[in-house]
Amino acid sequence: MSRRSLLFVVLAVVATCSVAAGIAVAKDGGNDKTFEYAVGLWGDMPYSDVQAQTGVPNLITDMNGADIAFSVHNGDLKAGRGTPGSATPTTCTDALYTQGLGYFNALRQPAIFTPGDNDWTDCDRNENGNFVDVERLQHERQVFFSSNQSLGQKTMTLTVQSSPTTGDGSCLGWNYTTNSTQSTACVENRRWTYKGVTYATLNVQGTCNNRCSSGAGDPAGDEAEYQARNKADLAWLDQTFDEANAQNSAGVMIIWQADPGFDTSGYQGAPKRDPKTLHETDGNPDGFFDLLSELRTQAIAFKKPVVLVHGDSHYFMVDKPLLDSSGRRVENFTRVETFGDHVTIAAGHPEWDTNDVHWVKALVDPNSRDVFAFQPQIVPANRVAVPSP
Repeated sequence: MSRRSLLFVVLAVVATCSVAAGIAVAKDGGNDKTFEYAVGLWGDMPYSDVQAQTGVPNLITDMNGADIAFSVHNGDLKAGRGTPGSATPTTCTDALYTQGLGYFNALRQPAIFTPGDNDWTDCDRNENGNFVDVERLQHERQVFFSSNQSLGQKTMTLTVQSSPTTGDGSCLGWNYTTNSTQSTACVENRRWTYKGVTYATLNVQGTCNNRCSSGAGDPAGDEAEYQARNKADLAWLDQTFDEANAQNSAGVMIIWQADPGFDTSGYQGAPKRDPKTLHETDGNPDGFFDLLSELRTQAIAFKKPVVLVHGDSHYFMVDKPLLDSSGRRVENFTRVETFGDHVTIAAGHPEWDTNDVHWVKALVDPNSRDVFAFQPQIVPANRVAVPSP
């Protein structure tokens, strides 16, 4: 072989190896979306008898037929106000939580739940039975959060925010002997790392995060309850990112109930907020500034994908609404709002009424550049405007 031919062969081999190496490098941390597993996300339901008796069972059947690793319900086991004469529990009686437990334990895979305002902070409304909100939360702790296991037919071990002495902070609970409030562990806050991604639930509520009135029967919210829980939530949020960093997690997903609002639009009734300062601008008590500020700080420092999943405003969306203090988009942050049905049309906003008894599938690939992708799962049996073909 001539020296010229030999040089050509060598160059060809080098070029081939370089291309192969380039492909390998691109695949490592690339964006091929093979997806290692899926997660079910849902919340804000049932809101009516038909949803409780038909819609949610259809959704659970659909979720059980999907290949998901676990599911998370982001709160609200009922509508904001009880329905007189309903066949299913629509006020905050014990039967409501028994019904919810039955739904979660009908799911084949591990099921995680975080409370919603309609199932505790709003229970002091006259239409919901005029309960003490903190007592109803304490009851939820007994029903859903009595151990470190998830709900569902197959369970999963979770880390629990269980002891004020460990620096987690403490919430207000209820002493059934004295019928008064007392400090208690925030056992509803949960965390788990699954196949390279860290997840956490936080008890964060709509209606100003319990800082303002939830309606007739609740004149001014519960500032003491908010302050204690907010401190605990902040500690739990920081510890979640500490674990994600310690585990070298590929991403973080935070799940809570409230739509905190990210801009001045007030879209779907969300709080209006200066996107740079994150201060609320609509005159209502701001129950989210501390958490949003800390979430922004942690997301920017983490650099890898961070997702906030919430309900509350009942409008499915996936977007990137978080800006830094200079007004630049925080590119690694994604907001996912799950489906939810209002049932009763809000005054002046008929477009807010929906038939959305559906769920969201999160596709997770720790080796992919974006880690998360999201697919709306329209339950065929729950289609209304356009029946399933």
